[in-house]
Amino acid sequence: VVLAPDLTGGILPETAAEAELELAESDPNVTANLILSSAVALRSATDDPSGPVAVLGFSMGASWALWAATRQPETFSAVVAYYGSQRMDFGPLGARVQGHFAEHDELVAADDVVLMEADLFELGREPEMWHYPGVGHWFAEPGAEGYDEAAAELAWERTVEFLRRG
Repeated sequence: VVLAPDLTGGILPETAAEAELELAESDPNVTANLILSSAVALRSATDDPSGPVAVLGFSMGASWALWAATRQPETFSAVVAYYGSQRMDFGPLGARVQGHFAEHDELVAADDVVLMEADLFELGREPEMWHYPGVGHWFAEPGAEGYDEAAAELAWERTVEFLRRG
């Protein structure tokens, strides 16, 4: 069962600047409630409401996915983050983590990715982090500026394999 909550309320920014503006104007409490309640809704739609839940996010959604899996560790068994990071205490996190990052990313600083990866390793989480040379932010989103079909396909294959290991 898959559930994709609409974190922007139907607004589809066309540029990075528009996306940053929407994010700045959004209410983080509303978004947090939507994400956490989505996990409850997802569980209620399955044959096994106590089964594992994975959360996957792209860009801002990746940051929220990492946040959710850390804030509700009993809910999420795996988190996949595409070109998004998080600066927080990952101590409560129990989920397996996989990340996909672009070599040339104007929205996610390489230092933030390195710090997040180091924090996760230091906590014994052993994240599976993939770095894609020659691509930029949104490399895995068809129709987006910077989409790279080969990198996107490889990232998706790695994601599916990671989630199947569940």
